[in-house]
Amino acid sequence: MSLDSAFDSPQAKRTHVRKLFATIADRYDLITRILSYGQDAKWKATLVSIAGVRPGERALDLASGTGDLAFATAARGARTVGLDITHRMLELARRRSSRASAGPAASGVEFITGDMTQLPFRSAAFDIVTTGYGLRNVPDLDAAIDEIARVLRPGGRLLSLDFNKPDNAIVRSAYLTYLGITGAMLGWILHRDPDTYRYIPESIKRYPGARGVAERLAARRFDRVTVIPCLFGLMSIHVAQRSRASAASAAAGVERLA
Repeated sequence: MSLDSAFDSPQAKRTHVRKLFATIADRYDLITRILSYGQDAKWKATLVSIAGVRPGERALDLASGTGDLAFATAARGARTVGLDITHRMLELARRRSSRASAGPAASGVEFITGDMTQLPFRSAAFDIVTTGYGLRNVPDLDAAIDEIARVLRPGGRLLSLDFNKPDNAIVRSAYLTYLGITGAMLGWILHRDPDTYRYIPESIKRYPGARGVAERLAARRFDRVTVIPCLFGLMSIHVAQRSRASAASAAAGVERLA
């Protein structure tokens, strides 16, 4: 499937994402560090700190990749499950968990292959849901948000790290051009396919951006929705609380922190 047709439908995107991440899994951590200017680990540490994980809480890490956020919540005492649609990613995560340097908590993380839009868990099963670069990649964002709301207990917390789509047209154009050129170069060097990492700017173009995601969360059983800008607003962390109401209710508003 070509990159041009990857966004034709939810199923086309699902198929493309599965193939893409299976291809890049073994180089995923390297690419993430390069495209985040080496800041990825700091942003994830910030996210986990904001989460306020307490020992014994139940945590779910979606689009878990090689397990960074899953291991971090487990290290703080959470009973953590990591879910990813790409089996190879989870093989690498399990390999990391078996290393002595990962710490005893990491070995207790359970990894499951699955789809964010069809989570294999009972309702209200988790206190915390985290995801790094997950919401931008789902084929149906609203369905994923609904599933996250379903598996979170009322009052539970969602924290999501992802690229933003800057509001300023000049900044947005320069940012996407940089990602496109850099992605094409890395794709050719590592895979002999320049489209491999050009998926990132193409996915951002179709992404509602930090503000748009916050509005969708506020409309779909989440309140206390906050957007925390990172890297001058080119990245963002969303923090939201699952509404304590039994059904969707009026949002408490969207707050932007400088």
